[in-house]
Amino acid sequence: MVETGNQKTILLVENEQNIRELFAMALIKAGFKIVMAENGEQGVVQALKHRPDLILLDIDMPLMNGHEAAEKIRQDEWGKHARIVFLTNHSDPQNVAHAIMLKPEDYIVKANIPISEIVNQVRIATYGTSKTL
Repeated sequence: MVETGNQKTILLVENEQNIRELFAMALIKAGFKIVMAENGEQGVVQALKHRPDLILLDIDMPLMNGHEAAEKIRQDEWGKHARIVFLTNHSDPQNVAHAIMLKPEDYIVKANIPISEIVNQVRIATYGTSKTL
């Protein structure tokens, strides 16, 4: 994808290095600028520092889980309207319900869909379209 001057920034908060790198490579290839964090605490710091267009947030992480990180981000004036997509392997009703209370753009169970579809969902959450840009 050719950069068009409106390249969107994605904050990818994922504690598993292999998964973080895999998603980062796919998103970079799709034309996104990526900022990464390996736990919830770093995610909050990076979110408030960079104010990304979208935050991809795992739930099960050390130091601060994704729910706690989203709650912290939502306490900030900018963070009240930040676009958050939970990208997790938790599909149980309790995690989903807790996440919904935090008003995310989406909740994706990463084990259930191919990475190409995750990239498509990121496009939709960021640009409002699934077309290749």
